[in-house]
Amino acid sequence: MSLINIENLTFAYDGSYDNIFENVSFQIDTDWRLGFCGRNGRGKTTFLKLLMGAFEYSGTISSGVQFDYFPYPVEDASLNTLEILESVAPEVQTWQIQKELAKLAVDEDVLYCPFETLSNGERTKILLAGLFLRGHHFLLIDEPTNHLDMAAREIVARYLKSKSGFILVSHDRAFLDECVDHVLSINRENIEIQQGDFSSWWHQKQRQDAFEQAKNLKLGREIDRLKASAARTAHWSDKVEKSKNSPLKSGLSADKGYIGHQSAKMMKKSKSTEKRRNNAVEEKSALLQNIDSADSLKIHPLKYHSGRLLSFDRVSIFYGEKAVCQDVSFTLNPGDRLALSGGNGSGKSSLLKLICGGDIAFTGDVSIGSRLIISYVPQDASFLLGDLRDYAESARIDEALFKAILRKFDFSREQFEKDMADFSAGQKKKVLLARSLCESAHVYIWDEPLNYIDVLSRIQIEALITAYQPTMIFVEHDRTFRDNIATDVVNLG
Repeated sequence: MSLINIENLTFAYDGSYDNIFENVSFQIDTDWRLGFCGRNGRGKTTFLKLLMGAFEYSGTISSGVQFDYFPYPVEDASLNTLEILESVAPEVQTWQIQKELAKLAVDEDVLYCPFETLSNGERTKILLAGLFLRGHHFLLIDEPTNHLDMAAREIVARYLKSKSGFILVSHDRAFLDECVDHVLSINRENIEIQQGDFSSWWHQKQRQDAFEQAKNLKLGREIDRLKASAARTAHWSDKVEKSKNSPLKSGLSADKGYIGHQSAKMMKKSKSTEKRRNNAVEEKSALLQNIDSADSLKIHPLKYHSGRLLSFDRVSIFYGEKAVCQDVSFTLNPGDRLALSGGNGSGKSSLLKLICGGDIAFTGDVSIGSRLIISYVPQDASFLLGDLRDYAESARIDEALFKAILRKFDFSREQFEKDMADFSAGQKKKVLLARSLCESAHVYIWDEPLNYIDVLSRIQIEALITAYQPTMIFVEHDRTFRDNIATDVVNLG
């Protein structure tokens, strides 16, 4: 066991006026399986790159371990997988590689296949195995689930649970629960570490947020009461003081010593009340610093004129002569939220593109209702670039509404002035989701909408769909989201 010490870490990107980190200090035990959480744009990937020495910073980062980063580039993907793993972990024997891949449910035959021919899921597993085979390094694992289907996520989660010594950035709640024993969270004002899995961290955060909100409300009332009390007491003190020189009705003089004593007593009470008020104001100002607003979202689904929006009957999709899925049948009725389930390469995205009018080769019967309006969120968001205003105009959506939704997704106003090419992957995905939420449609078709999206935003989206119950067809490998949202699951094998 050794420690990674971060002291007074301060960092900002060149040309930025805002620090990503400012005087941050904490410690990490290198034996931990550490889940790393925080809203998009808070600096999770940046922090990992700082550990790797990619940027200059103020403060100190000290450790007795070497860091390895995932994902890492493969220089020559035409090489056989075995050759690539041997270059990553040159001291390891072939039998050790085979043993490691068996834990990840990867057939050892892939060792003798060119790496470039493997699926994204297989590549993820193999590259992870390569890093763990090196040994004695602390791994920085950045969102490994984005290329993993649901079954693969469960396999990789069990694999990571058998290891130690890593930071894992992931927003998949079930995945984190399975494999981490500590949570590192980047909050609005600080960074915290808590022992336990994601669910225990989330439960504690909700309790803390609720406690602070209740205390904030109570202190607000107390401050108002003390302010009124101090004003009354000060007024009484002034009134008593003025009476010192006022003649009594009997014509006798007032006891100035007694009146002065009463006035001083009133003034002392007023100052004491004001001090208590100031203390309450100070205590109140320390609350709510790390409460992330998760304002409710809205969507405007259209009502369709008939009881069936679309149907598939024994549909098979082909690439060349190869069938990627076969004999798929389902019907979409108003209020249905169908989740397409299946491994990578099983044709889920192709089915969605076919519904949206894509040029996809298929057999079988596809019936799509007349004048059906579809709002589509594609899987890939990397194409986004340029100004948000121009994007809203080209998409024919209301710019004010579009930006209001992005604000609810934790976009700062400064972000609105940036080129979308400079957005994080999660922020780009939020742009596509915000566009879809601006569109009134009969059916919403979302292809892996949660890739790179932070947990709080996932919960916002779940609450939205639960409240408005739009008709949907979606692909999503986040088991928690799918189980909470889908009314039915279409398995593609």
